[in-house]
Amino acid sequence: MNRRTLLQTLSAAPFLPLLGVARGNGQEAGMETVYELRIYHAAPGKLDALLARFRDHTDKLFARHGMKSLAYWTPVDEPQKGVTLIYILRHPSRAAATENWKAFQDDPEWKSVKAKSEENGKLVEKVDSTYMSLTDFSARLGS
Repeated sequence: MNRRTLLQTLSAAPFLPLLGVARGNGQEAGMETVYELRIYHAAPGKLDALLARFRDHTDKLFARHGMKSLAYWTPVDEPQKGVTLIYILRHPSRAAATENWKAFQDDPEWKSVKAKSEENGKLVEKVDSTYMSLTDFSARLGS
């Protein structure tokens, strides 16, 4: 068997990681999946309204703009109990995250939902955002 025939019969799959084409943590060549941890510090008495806005509108708008919601949490212990929403989004890359957020914030539906939900005052006092990448020993998050 000549070299050309041999190469044509081999599957390229075992060599893709060596070429940087695919990685086990959800990465592809030139694209590094990033996860965004967001912590919302709700205004006093506004957590229920904030949760309703996410449940009824925000999560759907995130999906429209390429942001994959992985999970949402509310703390069970003081002092964060009743005043904090924590969630994680997945973005195809850090650059995509920037584009996704811009598109989301420019969305007329989002502007309308936000304005209506804040007729009686802002729902959020502060937002903390941290972009993260998975370690090589972490399980892939979400599907």
